[in-house]
Amino acid sequence: MSGAHGTEQVQRRTLLAVLALNALLFVGLGVGGLAADSSALLANAVDNGFDAAVYLISFLAVGRALIWKTRAAQVSGVMLLIFAVLVLLDALRRTLTGTEPVGPTMMVLAVIAAVINLICLMLIRRQQSSDVNMKAAETFSLNDFASNGGILVAGGLVMWLDQAWPDLVVGVLVAAIAAKGGLDILGDARAARRDGAEADA
Repeated sequence: MSGAHGTEQVQRRTLLAVLALNALLFVGLGVGGLAADSSALLANAVDNGFDAAVYLISFLAVGRALIWKTRAAQVSGVMLLIFAVLVLLDALRRTLTGTEPVGPTMMVLAVIAAVINLICLMLIRRQQSSDVNMKAAETFSLNDFASNGGILVAGGLVMWLDQAWPDLVVGVLVAAIAAKGGLDILGDARAARRDGAEADA
């Protein structure tokens, strides 16, 4: 087995592992978000669902030409931006219609999700890869871990203040983190394509 082929196999296994973990988080946080009436949890659930789809795209791009990898990364970045817009619209809807988030449920699920996202981040960073799709995967996991911390704080504030606004604020922050991650991924994809074009010249 060549070194490159072995690296690709490890990348595939890593992406499949984080894909499965994010799919589980999508279901778990989605059910929990609905039960807790939490904008932040639902935003995080949708984020993990988008992540799982992007990990699948990245998995399919492993071992392919640079053009395939950069296109996969661009799709990842665009999907994150779409997700950010959807979360902002949901937060606006909840602001207008009202919401009653359940703080304890938010906090418990945030801790569980943080542990799982930390495992994903460690698996990805273990590869020490400069591949544009692996870097995108790292951005996703880091963003998710940060979002979990925000939800934990929001859950505590909801309990303490007995108000819904901390949940809505964190939902918007999750969207902002996703938007920044999407722009960073698109920037990395452009840089990788430019470097590849220069190498071929």
